[in-house]
Amino acid sequence: MKNYYLIAASLVSITILSAFMKKEDKTVLNTKTSSASVGEKWKVDKVHTTIKFSVSHMVVAEQEGSFKVFDGNLDYTKADMSDAKISFSIDINSISTDNEYRDKHLKSDDFFNAEKFPSATFTSTSFKPKKDNKYELKGNLTIRDVTRPVIFEVTYGGVHKTSKGEKAGFKAVTTINRIDYNLKWDKVTEAGGLVVGKEVEIVAKLEFDKIIQ
Repeated sequence: MKNYYLIAASLVSITILSAFMKKEDKTVLNTKTSSASVGEKWKVDKVHTTIKFSVSHMVVAEQEGSFKVFDGNLDYTKADMSDAKISFSIDINSISTDNEYRDKHLKSDDFFNAEKFPSATFTSTSFKPKKDNKYELKGNLTIRDVTRPVIFEVTYGGVHKTSKGEKAGFKAVTTINRIDYNLKWDKVTEAGGLVVGKEVEIVAKLEFDKIIQ
């Protein structure tokens, strides 16, 4: 009789232990699932985003301008955004330097030729995390009929939750040589310097709205 109770007790213990182990395995599985890809999609907030540029003028000063019409998207699946895909398009006809004559000149074939090439585009190839919310954004920039690789230094401002959804902020900065993109006008001053410099700084201050899926 003692042996019977001993065997029964052993069977009960094994059953309880097996159930506990199965529950523990299930918990581990759920933990792994929760740390998987996040799958985020964002759309640029056009009202709170600016795309600006600056270039030297007459050697001694700088002239600024901006584009008023643009669109952009940001998609990623990893929490650190290291696999982010970023695309942007700009309407060249929306260029503005607060001077109608100058804007018309910039839209001409001396510069952008907006009639033939009405948009500029950017498509990312990598988004590398660095330190202190800094990223290195590499991609291909197309202006006119020229596509060249560029590197933006990006500062990530973070995410803010509002009553209307989530917002993310970034600042992206790069410098390009306009001659590389056939923005070829090169009139010189009496002293021999270019009226409009070759190096153009681009500063994009971006807000994105999270797309609810």
